[in-house]
Amino acid sequence: MTTTETARSGHVIIGVDTHKHIHVAAVMDSIGGILATLTIATDATGYKQLLEWAAGFGKIIGFGIEGTGSYGAALTSFLRRHDCKVIEVARPDRRLRRLNGKSDTLDAENAARAVLAGFATAVPKSADGAVEMIRQLKVAHDTAVKDRTGAMITLKAMLVHASEYLRRETAGKTQKMIARHCATLRPRGLNTPEDANRHVLRSIAKRWLALNDEITELEAMLKDLVAQRAPHLLERFGIGVDTAAEILIVAGDNPERIKSEAAFAKLAGISPIPAGSGKTSGKHRINQGGHRQLNAAIYRTVIVRMRFHEPTIAYVARRTAEGKSKRDIIRCLKRYVIREVYHLVKTDPHTGVIRS
Repeated sequence: MTTTETARSGHVIIGVDTHKHIHVAAVMDSIGGILATLTIATDATGYKQLLEWAAGFGKIIGFGIEGTGSYGAALTSFLRRHDCKVIEVARPDRRLRRLNGKSDTLDAENAARAVLAGFATAVPKSADGAVEMIRQLKVAHDTAVKDRTGAMITLKAMLVHASEYLRRETAGKTQKMIARHCATLRPRGLNTPEDANRHVLRSIAKRWLALNDEITELEAMLKDLVAQRAPHLLERFGIGVDTAAEILIVAGDNPERIKSEAAFAKLAGISPIPAGSGKTSGKHRINQGGHRQLNAAIYRTVIVRMRFHEPTIAYVARRTAEGKSKRDIIRCLKRYVIREVYHLVKTDPHTGVIRS
């Protein structure tokens, strides 16, 4: 028996660098270092091969996986079904990449080391329930809204080149009225620039109307899912379907993975970050990280409450009298809101039991 073998603990961590067609894994003993690497295909056979291969080195402490929400989602789901602990590993620091180089094997080894060192501790979202359905619908909804906005901007730009009669007919109308009017245009042929303009206006208008119908349908599905999953969120002042959806997406189908209100605030980019040094000890700055869509949704909730919610209006008046700026007051209110929704997310609306 070699010295390396006698130094092994029998407890291993598996680091996995994920890609579209292949995954690269590295097995690391808790005291013996990297033992071996393996490349597998991204299918059920490959996942089974990885699990059997890893088990041959000893008791598996856990799997550290990059990209658990993208290329590593299927592997994460497979490992969970086989009662394996999965830790989400962030990409290595760019400075370390420059110093040590980059390869799939190195990335897999770094993932294993991050778990062993305790740098990676985040439990990935399970992505197997209603919240994952909401996330996917939200992606389709948001891209459709973006495309609809682009279509209307282009439509109005093309109207500038339309005939005086058509410009007069569409002046002062709503976006939907403009789209409906242009969609009914009947070009007489394709002989002049005006004919081409009418073709273009009709085409873009039909696209806008189709996207508008798609958005309406997606919004109805989102509303139903959010109402089923978290009706208590929608009951809170200033929280609509869009904001509730963003909150649920960040929390995931397994909100028990978020251990504290401070951790949830950090996920939303609302927690302060220490920024003191020397004589500036005790200073803090805004967290520019976190989920920016949720941060924006919480901001909108705060603005609505500042305008229409009497307790919030009274709070703003009191803090203003104390000398606080509007910006600081909004920061405080965002933290209050995230604390409020954290407890709502952690509570099962149907049983009232806190998920832990």
